[in-house]
Amino acid sequence: QGQLVESGGASVQAGGSLTLSCVDSGYITSTSCMAWFRQAPGKEREGVAAIYIGGANKFYVDSVKGRFRISRDNVKRTLFLQMNSVKPEDTATYYCAAKLGGLCRPDLRYGYNYWGQGTQVTVSS
Repeated sequence: QGQLVESGGASVQAGGSLTLSCVDSGYITSTSCMAWFRQAPGKEREGVAAIYIGGANKFYVDSVKGRFRISRDNVKRTLFLQMNSVKPEDTATYYCAAKLGGLCRPDLRYGYNYWGQGTQVTVSS
C-alpha cells in the first residue's frame, strides 16, 4: 500500500543528461499530486518539481527550470524526471513523493504522505 519505487540514479558528468523513474503501486488517482525532492549531504531536503496527475500543471523550482522536466505515464503508472544540462550542485539523493489531494507544489510544507526510498545522482565536473 502506498509504495513508490525510484530508479535511474547514476553518476554522470556535468552537462550530461539522466532520467529518473518512479513507479507507484496503484493508489494514485487523478486528484493526486506527485513530486520529486532531493537531499544533498548535510543539507535539508528540497523540492525539485511537481505535477498534477489529472491535468497539465507542472511546477519547478528556479534552480532547475529550463533544465529538468517532470512527466508521468498514467498507463505505466510511472513518474519521470528528465534531467538535462546537469551541474555538480544537482548531486543528491532524489526522492519521489505523492499526496492524494490539496495544493500541488514542490515544497515539503504541502504535506506529502508517500515517499520512495531514494535514488542517488552524482554529477562530476
